[in-house]
This record gives sequence, C-alpha cells and structure tokens, in this order.
Amino acid sequence: MHEYAGWHGRRGRGRDREDGPPGPPAWGGWHAGGWHGPWGHHHEDGGGFGVRRPLRFLAHKLDLSEPQVTELANILNDLKTERAQAEVDDRRTMAAFADAVAGNSFDEARAKEGADLRTNSAEKLREAVTKALGRIHALLDDEQRKRFAYLIRTGVLAL
Repeated sequence: MHEYAGWHGRRGRGRDREDGPPGPPAWGGWHAGGWHGPWGHHHEDGGGFGVRRPLRFLAHKLDLSEPQVTELANILNDLKTERAQAEVDDRRTMAAFADAVAGNSFDEARAKEGADLRTNSAEKLREAVTKALGRIHALLDDEQRKRFAYLIRTGVLAL
C-alpha cells in the first residue's frame, strides 16, 4: 500500500496506523475544499474556497501586495459562494433522483429534472472558475503568474 494510502485507501488522507484511524500526512496543501495543513482540513470559514488560510498561503507564496490580497480575497469569496450553491444544487439533485426511484414506477421526468439540475450547476461552476482564473491572471504580475501556475501544476492548488 502506498505510504499515503490512508484509512479510506485514498492518497493524502493520512498514514495507516495499527492502533486506529490514520494519522496526519507529513505535508499539507491548498485546494478547492480549503487548506490542508498537516492535521487535515481547516474549515474555519464554512468550507469551499476558504479565504483565511488559502489567502494567507497565496499571499506568502506569491508575495502579494496589500491591494492584491484584498482583491484576491474578493475573488475567492465569490468562488466560495458559487461552490456553496453547487453543494445545494447537488443535494437537490440527489433528492430528485431519490424521488424518481421511490414510487411504484420510475419517474423519468423527475430523474431528468435532477440530471438537468446537475448539468446546469456544473456549467455555472465552470463559468465561475473560469472567471475567477481570469480575474486572478489580471491581478498578478508575470512572476506571480508563473508561481501561481506552478502551484496548480504541482497539485498544491486545485481548482
């Protein structure tokens, strides 16, 4: 088993231990779900694209000026709002799927309604991420863009 294949068998979830649940991985990183420090998720601000730790992390890694930090906070907050809406839409999708199979006969219209909601939600999120990346690109200078791209390429930052 891979060193980081943890309790759930997924990379990065912690090391296996003989005495119970996995311990923390030896590393951390930032991704769409928030900052992963060495002790796991930190959702101080409600999850999604959190602004506190990711902002501090990016401000340090990209050497952002104070105005850049302020604008990046706004961008991340807007994206966090879209991700929260996507989570609501996902719950509605699952409810529609459950309704479709709950009756004596399959309710195809309700299943399609759920599938359409999922598709529309994914499209909105795609647009929000694309817009956020464009805003971030405009905010950063050439060197900062290179560092930002490196963080994405290496998986430290996942969008």
